[in-house]
Order: sequence, then C-alpha cells, then structure tokens
Amino acid sequence: MGDNKDDRLIVWFDIDNTLYSASSKISQAMGERIHAYFVSLGFSHEEASELHLRYYTQYGLALRGLTRHHDVDPLDFDRKCDGALPLEEMIKPNPRLRKLFQDIDRTKVRVWALTNAYKLHAERVLRILQLDDLVDGLVYCDYAEPNFSCKPEPEYYVKALEKAGVTDPSKCYFVDDNRGNVQAAMRLGWGHCVHFSEHGLEIVEGGRVKQIDNENLAGPKVIGDDNVQVITDLEQLRHVWPEIFKKEI
Repeated sequence: MGDNKDDRLIVWFDIDNTLYSASSKISQAMGERIHAYFVSLGFSHEEASELHLRYYTQYGLALRGLTRHHDVDPLDFDRKCDGALPLEEMIKPNPRLRKLFQDIDRTKVRVWALTNAYKLHAERVLRILQLDDLVDGLVYCDYAEPNFSCKPEPEYYVKALEKAGVTDPSKCYFVDDNRGNVQAAMRLGWGHCVHFSEHGLEIVEGGRVKQIDNENLAGPKVIGDDNVQVITDLEQLRHVWPEIFKKEI
C-alpha cells in the first residue's frame, strides 16, 4: 500500500468509533476485556480500573503502560482483547459510508487509515465495513516493535507521514473521534483536522464510561479555544472539505 512519490492530498481516517458508531458498544466490550487482562496480571478490580484509566490518560493507549511498566507481551494482549471481539456481530457495512469514500476524488486525494489498533484488528474492521478496497494505506500501532508509539505521541504522526511519503503536513486531512489526537496533529501542522463526536452517545475511555456531549451540535462548528472543528456525522465532511470530493455534474 502507498506510493512514496505521490504528491496528492491525503485524508487520514481514524477507524474505531469513527468509521462505525459508538452505539456498536465495541469500546465497552474492549474495555471489559482490557479490565479482565489487568486482573489476570494479579491486580484487584479497583487497581485494574485505576491503572487502565491512568495509562490511557498518560499514553493514549492502555497497552503502552502495560508494555512499559509490566513487561506484557503486546501480541498476547492483542489476541485476548482486540482479537477476541466478535466484530462480525457488532458492526455491519454502511452503504452511505462506502458512497462517501467512493465520492472522494482520487485524482487529487489519497485515503489512508490511521489507528491506535494493531494491524489485524484494523484490517478486520475495514473488511467487515467493506471499505478495505477504498483505503490506499494503513498506519497502525506495531505491537511487534519494541517501544511502539501511538496517537497522540508526535512520533506516531511523524512515522505516519514517512510511511505515506508525505513531506508537507499541510496537505493532510484528518478526522478522529479523540479530540487529543486531533489537537496533536494540528500542533504538527496537519492542515485540515476535524473532531468526530456523536452527540448523546456513550463511549469508553480508559475503562470509564463517558457521555459524548458537544452542546447539541447540529452541524460543523468550532468548539473551544483550540479552534477544533467538530462534526457529528461523517457526511458533514462533504461541506467541511468540499475540495476533496468529486464535483457533481
């Protein structure tokens, strides 16, 4: 995947809780498996909850803390957490989303996925959603790599640009359901960043249930001092980024 000599614009889509709705409860199911993994290491339920939240908050990914502080095999973690999810029962193809991807003008734009998951999980989700043939490249957390990086660490974004052959970050378009990940990309000069947030739905961050609430957003808006644009439906990208879509005849 990918062409290091390609100078088209590039759109980066996060995968989990972005390409499918948080209502699928995948994050909750994942949180339960991660909690069970902490407990299997000998932690009490209270300690497991505390460490899960601390590592997620500190590193952006609970597994980063586990590998740094508890000598955990990340591939074992992946098999028992991401790999154990019954994804085929939880998400289905979305024709509307596929049409959105198809309507991106490929003469001007490349489409890549940018995820904190491992390759196997990312490819599995894209395949189930029937988007795998519309994604040109994938940047993921390489659990086989010692001291791997993840969003929102700057090293992760630098690695993504290198893998995609991007020399000008202002050509990057990026959408993610995690505001911190979007802010990190903006600090590195990524030109067009959007926070995807489904109003009123619950997600799990760091093992804790969190209510998504962006002041009853009805459409794309800029929220907060960081000037992050927020959308509640990926279809709104047609209005936020009209230049990347094919012109209607």
